[in-house]
Amino acid sequence: MLITDQQFASVRGTVMDANPDMAKEMASRIVDEGLKFVAACATNPGVGLAPSRTVDEGWHALILHTHMYAGLCERIGGEGTFVHHSPGYDPTSYDPPILDRTRKTIAALGWEADPDLWGPPSDETLVSVAAKCQHAPECTIIITPKPKPGAA
Repeated sequence: MLITDQQFASVRGTVMDANPDMAKEMASRIVDEGLKFVAACATNPGVGLAPSRTVDEGWHALILHTHMYAGLCERIGGEGTFVHHSPGYDPTSYDPPILDRTRKTIAALGWEADPDLWGPPSDETLVSVAAKCQHAPECTIIITPKPKPGAA
């Protein structure tokens, strides 16, 4: 177990808060895959891995729990390890080999990547992903702030 049951429940709650219609079981699967992704990155620095958009939702939820996340990264990768997030959204930069490489790296750690959650960015039939990230090499970062209530 990479995090405690209490931490897992809190992260799952964050996923569910961002996706109000999501079933608890689906949120749990997304957090599991987010944890696998962080473990793959922390143990393979510089390899160039990326999550699917759905798994990215789990990773985002983990990151929001900053103290737990920092400890998780260090426990997995060693002292000073931190898996940084470099957001970007440019669907044209989607690169299927990154997901293949990430799934293989997860498998090398002894886990199976949930095939339903590792699809391409257009595959959003399972969940409505709150974040608008697409991780791929040299992905352009576009910041699109939400309008403030009452702003014209």
